[in-house]
Amino acid sequence: MNNRAIIVVDIQNEYFPGGKLLLNGIEEAATNAANVIEHARSENDLVVYFQHESADPDIPFFTPGTQGVAIHPMVAPLGEETVLVKHFPNSFRETGLQELLDQQNIEEVVIIGAMSHMCIDATSRAASDLGYKTTIIHDACATLDLEFDGVTVPAPQVHATIMAALAFAYGTVTTTKQYIG
Repeated sequence: MNNRAIIVVDIQNEYFPGGKLLLNGIEEAATNAANVIEHARSENDLVVYFQHESADPDIPFFTPGTQGVAIHPMVAPLGEETVLVKHFPNSFRETGLQELLDQQNIEEVVIIGAMSHMCIDATSRAASDLGYKTTIIHDACATLDLEFDGVTVPAPQVHATIMAALAFAYGTVTTTKQYIG
């Protein structure tokens, strides 16, 4: 195994058509994520999937035991690949991810998934802060429109803002094509 891990964050049914939290560009992002995952498998990289479940029964999405929390078939894990459940945006928080990466002598993480402005942002910053060489494949990530103080921020601008901030100080931000080469 290489010293690199692909962290597949929350590419779950809830974000796709028919789910409760449809993301802008999720199908394209999942297609790119599937290509990154296949490349990782061919390179013998560790692939770790995250499945977000709400710990708050009042939140109407990511309800444990529903079809919405299932990992989308476009990026389905193989039998031996690790799936970790998380309850917070940061994939390192209370999941055992850091321990798993350290046991496997992982030095570099590649982050893909959803949502750019939440879990991708939090996980990327944490990975960098913990000393991992961090790469974010931005076209294998997706987000949604946000609203603040009466202003709607379109998803492409939300995504670009987060990726610009991550590229500024937390890691390398690249495309699927550039990453796979």
